[in-house]
Amino acid sequence: MSKEIFSKNSFWNNLFKTKTEKSNIEEVLLSMPPFHDLTITNLKAITKLMHNRIYHPNELIFHQGDPGTGLYIIISGQVVIRQEEEKNSWDLTKLSRGDFFGELALLDDERRSATAIALEETRVIVIFKPDLDAFIQNNPKEGIKILKGISQIIAIRLRSLNQDYFQLYKQMKKN
Repeated sequence: MSKEIFSKNSFWNNLFKTKTEKSNIEEVLLSMPPFHDLTITNLKAITKLMHNRIYHPNELIFHQGDPGTGLYIIISGQVVIRQEEEKNSWDLTKLSRGDFFGELALLDDERRSATAIALEETRVIVIFKPDLDAFIQNNPKEGIKILKGISQIIAIRLRSLNQDYFQLYKQMKKN
């Protein structure tokens, strides 16, 4: 058996990579406020709901105005979040391993407020709203922990945005 055929055998690749990949995902999840207080059992249940996606450089993950369907967590790679208006666009932030985006989709049924694009080969895990809703229905105590963690992140981002807005306002008043 040649090395090439052996190394491409998906049975062996999955057998030896599964634990590492799962522990990698669990490590990232435990670093995030929505998931760091979950029991190991519930954390494993959440990982079973997640879907793996790989995006190539400059590949669109979602477009501003698309329906919000889930939360994306970056396992590897880099993503730019871009706001678009008519013929202009602005890069709002660049995200990498352990960062996440699209969290508002887990709370409401609104459309995406920005575009997400992979800057390099990027691996993400996605948890879709219907799957999380079912988990919360079946595990309300753990669901509250997740929703509280998402709320904390939104609050931090809102405070930061308010502070930025106030700094811009003061700068405009000086000029």
